[in-house]
Amino acid sequence: MKGKDIQRYMKFSEAMKYLNLKSYQSLHKFIDDGLRVVSVGDTKRIDRVDADKFMEAHKTNSEMFQAK
Repeated sequence: MKGKDIQRYMKFSEAMKYLNLKSYQSLHKFIDDGLRVVSVGDTKRIDRVDADKFMEAHKTNSEMFQAK
């Protein structure tokens, strides 16, 4: 899914597809870890730009995941 193919402000289900998440529980974990949510009244959206920044900020070196 390319950024140009979706709207900037995504419903939670669209954000899950964009971030390749399989459950709302995973999305809520991202939100708990700092992914920002736009909230207006009862409507909640994830800004695509914020999702990209969140993922970029959470990159780590691959050595962290190598077996010792």
